[in-house]
Amino acid sequence: MLFCVSPRVQYKGLEFLSLIFARKKRVLNSRIKIGAVSYLNTKPLLYGIEHNDISNEIEIIVDYPARLAKSLMDGTIDMALLPVAAIPSIHGAHIVSDYGIGADGNVVSVAIFSQVPMDEIETVYLDYQSRTSVRLAQLLLEKHWKKKVVYKPAPENFIEQISGTTAGVIIGDRALQQLVNFEYIYDLSAAWKDYTGLDFIFAAWVTNKPLPADFIARFNEANADGLTHVEAVIAENPFPYYDLHTYYTDNIKFHLDDQKKKGLEKFLEMIGEGR
Repeated sequence: MLFCVSPRVQYKGLEFLSLIFARKKRVLNSRIKIGAVSYLNTKPLLYGIEHNDISNEIEIIVDYPARLAKSLMDGTIDMALLPVAAIPSIHGAHIVSDYGIGADGNVVSVAIFSQVPMDEIETVYLDYQSRTSVRLAQLLLEKHWKKKVVYKPAPENFIEQISGTTAGVIIGDRALQQLVNFEYIYDLSAAWKDYTGLDFIFAAWVTNKPLPADFIARFNEANADGLTHVEAVIAENPFPYYDLHTYYTDNIKFHLDDQKKKGLEKFLEMIGEGR
């Protein structure tokens, strides 16, 4: 026996399914799009976010810092853990959390790596992944070390080409992996501290539009909670090149206090003068 469905019932059924899919699409589209990098230095903050109910309200997009800046500039994401040098280029940008990636001395994972001492360096590869690290290196080479060097955009395999009088800015996990491979390592955060006496902020949670105050408050709490689970983060991310407990509790300063904000103001002022 054949079971026939009238055209009207078919239409109603399709209409019902369309409403369901439209509703699901609206839910997905209503999620706040947040950009972050996959470097080890972000893991404690992301742990707190991913293990919090707020994760149901967001969509996380992972990319390297320079691309996150472009996405926030284009408006394809709503918030990013943004390299601070990109802040002036983002229309409506403002920092929305008390947490980010800062330092008050050796950060370890942002440095100029060289096989010769600073006074012998002639050429510097600039890591394409972060505008902040590049601008910081250029400022310090000019004003702190009083160096005139040739800058080269770093190709994909630039670390292999660092030799002789050619140095390179290396950031993130790759920097931690290279600590035993170079005789001279000039930590950019430590050099900034020597030059200015100020702390430094490498990246902060930045939005390009106003977001609900309640969401921001809960997002801030999620970041803070992640920092109470450092040992769990370390267990999830085995890394043989550097002690992550030292990295998370000594080198990286996740809380962006007033001292770090003063350092940020100085940095933005200095790169603004250079434009």
